[in-house]
Amino acid sequence: VQLQASGGGLVQAGDSLRLSCAESGGTFSSYGMAWFRQAPGKEREFVAGISRSGSDTDYADSVKGRFTISRDNAKNTVYLQMNSLKPEDTAVYYCAAGDGTAYREMYRYGYWGQGTQVTVSS
Repeated sequence: VQLQASGGGLVQAGDSLRLSCAESGGTFSSYGMAWFRQAPGKEREFVAGISRSGSDTDYADSVKGRFTISRDNAKNTVYLQMNSLKPEDTAVYYCAAGDGTAYREMYRYGYWGQGTQVTVSS
């Protein structure tokens, strides 16, 4: 299974970005998917998760109401729409594929993408 994340970049506070993560080599619809992020000097943290069908989602409190996770099983892709970006959202964002339970637990995810950098300037 390979996960290819894309869509990161340098934006100003208040701007929007959409991250994409394309899966190949597996059965995308059988995986719960999530986005995590890691800022310099900090531990990797959960951002958002979505169930296999897309009917259930979960968000970290810090992004709730600003970020939206979605998936297109026909395209084997998961997305993270990020609105009203803040400087504290600056991090490398990783997509992950797992067993579809306990979205926030990293150990549930067996496959990880390479990460895409998001930088938000003030």
